[in-house]
Amino acid sequence: MYNYHCLNPIAQIGLDIFNEAYQKTDAVDNADAILVRSAAMHDMEFSTSLKAIARAGAGVNNIPLDKCAEKGIVVFNTPGANANGVKELVIAGMLLASRDVIGGIDWVKEHEADADLAKAAEKAKKAFAGTEIQGKKLGVIGLGAIGVLVANAAVHLGMDVYGYDPYVSVDSAWKLSRNIHHAKTVDEIYKECDYITIHVPALDSTKGMINRDAIQLMKENVVVLNFARDVLVDTGAMVEALEEGKVRRYVTDFPIPEIAGVKGAIVIPHLGASTEESEDNCAVMAAKELRDYLENGNITHSVNYPDCNMGTKEESGHRITILHKNIPNMLGQFTALLAQENMNISQMTNKSRKEYAYVMIDVEAEVTQELEEKLNVIEGVLKVRVIK
Repeated sequence: MYNYHCLNPIAQIGLDIFNEAYQKTDAVDNADAILVRSAAMHDMEFSTSLKAIARAGAGVNNIPLDKCAEKGIVVFNTPGANANGVKELVIAGMLLASRDVIGGIDWVKEHEADADLAKAAEKAKKAFAGTEIQGKKLGVIGLGAIGVLVANAAVHLGMDVYGYDPYVSVDSAWKLSRNIHHAKTVDEIYKECDYITIHVPALDSTKGMINRDAIQLMKENVVVLNFARDVLVDTGAMVEALEEGKVRRYVTDFPIPEIAGVKGAIVIPHLGASTEESEDNCAVMAAKELRDYLENGNITHSVNYPDCNMGTKEESGHRITILHKNIPNMLGQFTALLAQENMNISQMTNKSRKEYAYVMIDVEAEVTQELEEKLNVIEGVLKVRVIK
């Protein structure tokens, strides 16, 4: 029996993935797995029983990844599950920025009692006239699950799309429209594009990347969209650019006091992935990831350990999984210990990711508690689990 705990409300369609071998618990200390959305986990203490955390969403800045890795807790996210919801809002953001729809709606509300409203509107509407996005240049920084969808959608809307991502995956590259220009540097995006949308994770190398220097390279009256992370944009620099007229519109999905109410800023209350479909997709993917890890030891979409898959565990025999530091001779120590126990290895795989690694070993015999303890005390081992 596995226990799981939800730190945030998780869509029931996802929880329904768990079968009778799983039980929802209100006691987080008794949980084998945790499902979370936005709850802050940095100050939490994790019990030795906790094996995995699944974030129903892409961003994991609310989870202490290094702390979890050191304790042998695998952290999963759900890349792409909410991508369509975010993509649609980015497109809406571009349209709201190019046509002053919000200003026009507000004007109608202010004059709703006017008996000649329609006639007055014909005179007033020039103040809200905008531009079309067809034929304009869009720069997409980051061509992951969301960036690819935005770029392809913009092509279909008649935009001239530039994409920049030095680390684009093979999977994303296959999905990318052939009509997209591949920018060699991010500066090319800044200099060439009328609209710029950013879709990169919040890393030390990306935080504040839209700063004064970047904005100075941009066209006059550029529109900047940020549906990724608020910290990617230097808010002070953006406020100055809006006030000076360098940036025509800044569309952000992150409401913070420094930008809310600034003229030219369209601030959305973090609605990017807040659709029924996105929440369902994230919940289902997170639950499937947890089940596969708990039942088979397979790791898919981890953010602190290497992905590793050895298929469904056979009913006969045991599967040993070992999370450990990525240091020399670990694999040799494991196999030597099994050889001492006269155990035959039927299948094995080993993957590493920076300072951490993961080993999966199928053996044809029963793994005793004594052997598990011997593996656990090897220097560099973080957590051993035997799936029976």
